[in-house]
Parts: sequence; structure tokens; C-alpha cells
Amino acid sequence: MNGTERTLLVCNCNKTMTLDGKTLGRALGRDPLPVASELCRKHVAAFQDAAKSGADMVVGCTQEAPLFTELHQELAATGTMRFVNLREAAGWSEEGARAGPKMAALLAAAALPDPEPVAAVSYKSDGELLIIGDGAAALSWAERLKDRLAVTVLMTESASGAQLPAERAYPVFAGSDVKLKGYLGAYEASWKASNPIDLDLCTRCNACVRACPEKAIDYRYQVDLERCRSHRACVKACGAIGAIDFERGTQTHSERYDLVLDLSREPLIRLHELPQGYFAPGRDPLQQALAAAELTGLVGEFEKPKFFAYKEKTCAHSRNEIVGCTKCIDVCSTGAITSDVEHNRVVVEPHLCMGCGGCATVCPSGAMTYAYPRVADLGARMRTMLKVYRDAGGTAPCLLFHSAADGRAALVRLGRAGRGLPARVIPVEVTHVASVGIDVILAGIALGAAQCALLATGSEAPEYTAASSAQLRIAQEMLSGLGYGSGHLSLIEASDAQRLEEMIWALPETRGVATPATFHLFNDKRATLDFALDHLWKQAPSPEDELKLPAGAPYGEVQVDAQRCTLCMSCVGACPEGALLDSKEAPELKFIERNCVQCGLCASTCPEDAIRLVPRLLLGPDARNARTLNKAEPFCCVRCGKPFGTRQMVETMLSRLGTHAMFAGAEGRRRLQMCADCRVIDMMENRQEMTIGDVSGIRPGKRT
Repeated sequence: MNGTERTLLVCNCNKTMTLDGKTLGRALGRDPLPVASELCRKHVAAFQDAAKSGADMVVGCTQEAPLFTELHQELAATGTMRFVNLREAAGWSEEGARAGPKMAALLAAAALPDPEPVAAVSYKSDGELLIIGDGAAALSWAERLKDRLAVTVLMTESASGAQLPAERAYPVFAGSDVKLKGYLGAYEASWKASNPIDLDLCTRCNACVRACPEKAIDYRYQVDLERCRSHRACVKACGAIGAIDFERGTQTHSERYDLVLDLSREPLIRLHELPQGYFAPGRDPLQQALAAAELTGLVGEFEKPKFFAYKEKTCAHSRNEIVGCTKCIDVCSTGAITSDVEHNRVVVEPHLCMGCGGCATVCPSGAMTYAYPRVADLGARMRTMLKVYRDAGGTAPCLLFHSAADGRAALVRLGRAGRGLPARVIPVEVTHVASVGIDVILAGIALGAAQCALLATGSEAPEYTAASSAQLRIAQEMLSGLGYGSGHLSLIEASDAQRLEEMIWALPETRGVATPATFHLFNDKRATLDFALDHLWKQAPSPEDELKLPAGAPYGEVQVDAQRCTLCMSCVGACPEGALLDSKEAPELKFIERNCVQCGLCASTCPEDAIRLVPRLLLGPDARNARTLNKAEPFCCVRCGKPFGTRQMVETMLSRLGTHAMFAGAEGRRRLQMCADCRVIDMMENRQEMTIGDVSGIRPGKRT
């Protein structure tokens, strides 16, 4: 079924909301919508009838979603079902009586077709759990979890007061300098074992404990080396078992596990977003208990979407082992993105990626894109909401982007205990607010939003908040430069309901474009930006062809010092976006400004230090047309007359290499003025030149 065929079920929640079925139906291009007052109770038959018909449904209630889902399953209904929050998002508001256009917009977006499926990332866990930390706590949790998970304990050097269990039910190791990396189902742990007692060989017979005169061995069966006086009575007591060896030295152990419970005071993995299957509750008993409960459920096979797509060809990370852009690496809070300079790319570990989308937001070229949900799917929702809202009589719409987790919960609290959302503020739910970049923001304004706001609740990584702030600042500079004024873009940082309410209701009403755009958003970031900027420029109150932008902007020009530049074209080879071009007809360096992402690879590659980057936005046809940055008189080979470089390049080469022994004298200098082919021929024809034969003593025709 397509989106227009979905059955819409709405309820005024015991008459606590103003819902006009005729107005909603007209705004959605449908017949008047029946409005229930107790869809989850007295009027549940309306839901059951729709479910029995096999229709795909949109239910305007999220609170009773579990009940409706259970009924749907009991009726063995074949249609799909979605839920949309009309109550806290619109009806329960100080301006709820005027929220009809917003309700129509939310229903229309919920009725859109399902997004295209994407590739999945798989995890497999057999329940092999490594517990790391103080011996007493680690062994205690091992005893509780051993019947449900395959437990291994690694006691750290700081372990004290622990006693190994009498029954050898699971492996126990002791070590220090623990290293850990990986993800659910594929953790690699390594540690150094330097204690004389090998716990894997130890039978826990207690002979060493009794024999030690300093009592340097306790029931962890590890030697306290500070107390030990090297009597070696323990070695003799251990006998043929051979578990104690003071000559063993430090050994490194490495093992693989599916899950990790890290009870260390300081976590071994220090990331804002921890990998799945890794829990670091520290010394807090409650947090330890919660982590243990979650661990028992992480056995089996799991899947999640592959949230990103990467196009290596357009990546501006590196060229020829010279690093340019590192924005995606810098912003990633999960450590999923690493540098591969040798192959001129970045590498993303999909199992570590949590789908925040921050990498796609900061990527200037669009090489890294957000694949789930795709920008095109998000754009379809935005476009539909804004059109329906406008057609229903709504004015000055503000798109409020919020995360599916904390952001949704914050808006629900606001609707229940506060003033709710203003009638013109339309919530747009995304997986993570960090995924909303400059392309989505400017496209939203071009499509008719008077404002776009991002909601950060405080749970986001600091890198994401900084990236979002930078994106909004650059986009607002563009809008202000085109004469739209200020206040169109906002980052709402609110960790509590009161702060959130204050900031949302304080949003100033602004004016957007006179004629909203009708284009669709693309998964290609630069393509979306091209359409958005072109429309904003044409609709601008005071259109300017050139706008100054702050440092870090994804647009700008390349300026070349013609006195330094030798037209070696190293910059052309380094440019990943095709912004710098050479000419086949003459020594000439050309530049297409719209293609430039300001990665800096050209400047870093230039051997003459002749390139400078200047962030700005050039609009109109000049941005797409190639213009000449530098050109020079060609230099022709003194032997064959073929042009092979520029006069400046050859003169520079003569000044730098003219004193070298290989090019000394008139013949050597003349050879520097030849093309590559003639240079080889001249060397072969010159009988006075020393050859490899002269060095080795071998002459042509002479056999050895």
C-alpha cells in the first residue's frame, strides 16, 4: 500500500484535545476523519474493524501502543501499524486549539510509505563473559552468573581480600596492564601475568599457603612480592605440580570473549558511547546489578542497520600519505572511524557505529552519508509536513529536530507537565540529532520552514554538540548574508523540562522564503546543498553573489601565489573533488569553486607553499564555471622543440639542480632543458658519459 491508503485513527483522549475531523480530512485530501474520544476503551471497536480489514493503519496515540499492538496480534491482522503522538506533540499545549495544521502535518508524515531497507550488521554472542576487576567483586559476580553465561575472571593486580572458590567452575586469571578492544561477540583482551603462581596450573591445595613463612600467599593463590623474602618454600611445597616458578618472568596472555563486565575503578574503554556488550559500572553495586541483568540477555544473534555509506573516491581524508580532512574521525564518539593514510581513506567499523550520523554531518564532501534513515527519506517527511501544514492554514513553521530516545522523552514531559509545544513548532524525530547537518537545515528553510531548531538534552557527546553548533553557525551566516536576517536556526541545549520550555517558547518568529521550494532531498550531500542554496539565492531579499563564511565552512576558494607557483600540478593530483584542473592545451591551472570542500590537501601538497584557502560562498553560474588561477609561458625542449613544462619551472629546476654534480657544466644544464625522452637519448649518445659498465669493469661483448 502507498501512504495515501493508510487508515487514520485519531482520538481526542477523553475530550482533552481539540480535534476537528472535517478540517483534518480536508487538509489531508480525505473525507472527514472520525474522531474517537476513547479509542483504547469504549471506541476500541473502530480499531478492531480497521485491523480486521487488513488495512495499513496510523494510530494517533503512543501511550496505548502496547495495547493496540497486542490487539493487532490477537486479531492476526495482516496490515502494518504506526503510531504518532498527537497528544503531547500538539493537542496538550497552551496553543492546542490552534494546533490543527500541525496535527495534519504529523499524520501526513506518518502515512508516508516505508523507507527502503538497508544492509544489516550482524552480531553473534555465545555468552562468553570476561569479568575484570578486584578479585572479591569479580568472583562474587562470577558465582552469580556462571549458570547463565560462560564466565572467565581476570583479577587485576589491585585485587585483595578475595578467595578463589573451592570448585573450579570457570577459569580465573590474574594480571595487570589490561588492554581491551572489540565489540559484542568479538572482544580481544590481553594482559600481563607476572606473578610466580600460574592459576591455570594451580590445584588450590593450599600447600604453598601453609609453607610460606611470611604469609605472602593468600587464598587468591598469588604471591605478594613485596612481602616475599625468597625462601622458596612454596616452590618445594608445590612439588611436581609446578604451578610456582619465580623464573617465569612476565607473560602476555590474549583471549577472545563475547561480553565484558569491567568492574575497574577507571573503565578500560573510555568513550562517550561504549560498544555493545561492554559494561563498566565501576564500584557501584546497583549499577553492577543492572549491568549483570543486561548481560544475561545478550546471548544469541543480533542485527542492526548499517547506518552509514562511504564513498572512498570523494573522500578528502588524504592523498599520497598527506592528511587533509579528519572531521569524521574527530567527531566520532564510538571510536568506529580510523585513518588509513596508505590507501587515502578512512575505515569505519560498522559493529562499533551506533548510528549517530555525526560523521555525515561534518563531512564536507558527502563521502560519508547517513544511510538509515536516508536523507532522502527524512526530506520526504519534511517536505510533506511543511506542505500539509501550509495548506491547512499554518504559518511560520518551525521544524524541531530531536532524537528518538532522550529527545522524545523530553517533549513528552513538556506536553504533560508544562505549556507543551507552540502550535507552529513541528517535532521531527531522527535517530540522533547529530545526524542533522547543514544540507538538511538549509533544505528545510528552502522548503518553507521559517525556522529550524535542534534539541540537545545533554546526553549527546560534547563533540556532537560542538559540531551541530558549528553547522548552525555556518548556515545562519549564509542566510544572513542573503538578507533573510537572524534567528532562523537554533541549538536548544536543555537538560531539564523548565529550561526546555523557556527556550522553545522564546524562539522568535521569523520569515522564510516567499515561495517554498518543491525539490526532493538527495542522499548526495552536495547535490542537496546545491538545490537548497540555489533556491535561497533566487528567493533572497538581498541576493549577494559572494558571502564570507567562518573557518571550517565546506565552501571557499583557492588562491594561488603566481610568483611562487611553478604549475607543477601537484595540487591537481591531490584534489579529491575535481575542483582543481589542468589544461591539455597550455600550462594552466583552473578552479571550479562549487566543487571545493576546503579540505586543504592542495595547500599541504604544494611544494612551493603557493596555495591559500579562503572560506566563502560564491553563488550563481560563476561558482560552477572553471576559472584560471595561474598560467605560464610553455618551455620547449631545446632538442626536439616539444613543450614539456613552463619556463618558470625549468628556471627553478636550473637554479636548484644546476650545482649538482650530475648536471654540472654546459651539457648538464642543457640536459635539464630537454624533455624526458630527449634527455635519455642524449645520455646514450654522449660517449664521454660514465656508464654502469665503467663502474663494474664490464664492457659490452666481454664475457666473465
